[in-house]
Amino acid sequence: MRLALFQPDIPQNVGAALRLGACLGVPVDVIEPCGFPLSDAGVRRAAMDYGAMADLKRHAGWTDFLAGPERAEGRLILFTTKGAAPLHGFEFHPGDTLLFGRESAGAPPEVHAAAQERLFIPLTPGARSLNLTVSAAIALSEALRQTNGFPTSAPTG
Repeated sequence: MRLALFQPDIPQNVGAALRLGACLGVPVDVIEPCGFPLSDAGVRRAAMDYGAMADLKRHAGWTDFLAGPERAEGRLILFTTKGAAPLHGFEFHPGDTLLFGRESAGAPPEVHAAAQERLFIPLTPGARSLNLTVSAAIALSEALRQTNGFPTSAPTG
């Protein structure tokens, strides 16, 4: 299981996603360019003390991400408000990569076209969308639950 962020706009969301990945043992792919300078210091600041624990893979662009060896395993699952199926009715596999688009613009057509599946998280009528990392946490939790992929250690306090 992997978590991928397509050209994120908000550094705090990247930091929260890195913390999420570190805590759940899931690698995080960041597909650049970002809407902010993605420096090592900036990542450490946004991820706080979880930056060192995170398994971060930076990709220079969409083509670089698609060509990465990580793409050889599993499906690319895009989460989008334009999704074709609800999250709760989907069967995840351990090698899936859960992909989230830009906070400001979502994912462009070429990203939609490359995804094997496009899912949405059902919301109350009138609600437009959730925060990027909240959406990622919901999706990742369901995917890990289904694949028995949660860490097995007890909480440390």
